Amino acid sequence: MSATKTTDVPSEAPPAPAGTVKSLGMRKNGKQWHEPKKAFRPSSGLTSYEKRAKQRMEMAAIKAKEKEMKEEKEEARQQRIKTIRERREAKAERERYQLLEAKMHKKRVERLKRKEKRNKLLNS
Repeated sequence: MSATKTTDVPSEAPPAPAGTVKSLGMRKNGKQWHEPKKAFRPSSGLTSYEKRAKQRMEMAAIKAKEKEMKEEKEEARQQRIKTIRERREAKAERERYQLLEAKMHKKRVERLKRKEKRNKLLNS
């Protein structure tokens, strides 16, 4: 009879609900809020040569663009400095000419006064 008798035992375990996570039990140190540690994998941070080469190319393009922008900015700055310097030189030149003009006029006036004084002395 044992050969003909069938038992009602399922071959598979009942499926676990989809929303639950397997419980690892109580931690020994009691810090349940920390995430469980994972195995250290030193090769996980390595990137492929293609990725690094692509990143280098991107960085080179960025640096070239930055350099170009800096050169444009410096060129504009130098142009402003040059125009300011030219304006100052022109202003100094104008002032120098005005001073010479005034000085020449004064000298001429003084010369005429001395001449008049000599004439007065001679005539009197």
